[in-house]
Amino acid sequence: MEHTVTTLPTARQSGCPFDPPKELVQAREHSPISRFPFPDGHQGWLITGYDLARSVLADSRFSSRKEFMRHHPLIDYGDIEIPPAPPGEFLLMDDPQHSRYRKPLVGKFTARRMRLLTERIEQITTEHLDAMEKAGPPADLVTAFARPVPAIVICELLGVPYEDRNSFQEHIDKFLGGEAGDEELFAAYTATQSYLAGLVAAKRANPTDDVLSDLLDSDLTDEELQGIALILLSAGFDTTANTLALGTFALLQNPGQLAALRADPTLTDRAVEELLRYLSVAKMFMRTALEDIELGGRTIEAGTTVILSLNTANRDPERFTDPHVLDLGRQDGGHLAFGHGVHQCLGQQLARVELRVALPALLNRFPTLRLAVPAEEVALRPEIADIYGVKSLPVTWDV
Repeated sequence: MEHTVTTLPTARQSGCPFDPPKELVQAREHSPISRFPFPDGHQGWLITGYDLARSVLADSRFSSRKEFMRHHPLIDYGDIEIPPAPPGEFLLMDDPQHSRYRKPLVGKFTARRMRLLTERIEQITTEHLDAMEKAGPPADLVTAFARPVPAIVICELLGVPYEDRNSFQEHIDKFLGGEAGDEELFAAYTATQSYLAGLVAAKRANPTDDVLSDLLDSDLTDEELQGIALILLSAGFDTTANTLALGTFALLQNPGQLAALRADPTLTDRAVEELLRYLSVAKMFMRTALEDIELGGRTIEAGTTVILSLNTANRDPERFTDPHVLDLGRQDGGHLAFGHGVHQCLGQQLARVELRVALPALLNRFPTLRLAVPAEEVALRPEIADIYGVKSLPVTWDV
């Protein structure tokens, strides 16, 4: 019998801030693929199983093009036509346009190049831990550590001047946080786009040692470089910041795993991968079928929108043993936290390096780190936000 999920949940279960909404877990338990009626009446599909989600991400017959994503899983936009993605915003494009933008960037984000950044990331991490220690407890880990560390790293990669970074980060926070009203959201987005346009023009006039300046020799226009900068900023900052903050919260709620990580630094790499799987902060992608496609015993008709629930796919018991358990020694890797296929996250190696440096440094600097409020009082980002996480994380430690 065909299963139907009538609406996407907008809140997580009380007391389970790290688990996917129970309705999505129940949907996957019933079937890895379910019918999903969008608010505007479009009959789409919801994929909650690992194998099906991975296959869709690897299949070029499923499009990422923005203009095909006419349907929002929570909002009825009526007959509004969605325009194609602006120049440079390649996450919302298919090949060959997608490859044209992505290819010049691949060499900038190799594992080797990201490892060379490790020393600078260590310096930035140490500076913020020093400031936390000097200020003393309590502290909001989000504003004191989890957001500024990846923000500074991505700003340095893009060549954002130091004096611009605070206002720049404020605008980014508003249009990615999921809580701003339409007017505030539009104002923050417009301000960010205006700033990036000026930044690209400044690099043209005076190139410096950064990714944007490296791209000036390509055939990319200023408008395209501006779009690329926005994608790198959004993908390279918000996801890492939220994984770092939410990951710390998860470890504090799992003291046995936290103790194991502190006792054995060789667990760090595996711990980062497990946190990426367990948290899946980039929780949902969408694709549109370009032709009729057989998937999971169903026919996905051309033009149909498919929602991929990555947080349930990364908790699929068909793929992972005891998937709802945070196990830093887990052997069964292969999570989809960075996606899969041609759109797999370009900055995944940078995120890994940042997390591998920042998490152990934080835990080692403050051996008695703990929540400063009851766990149920930690403010979580709304489920409607593209990236899940905590709005703030009050912590304290013994002095």
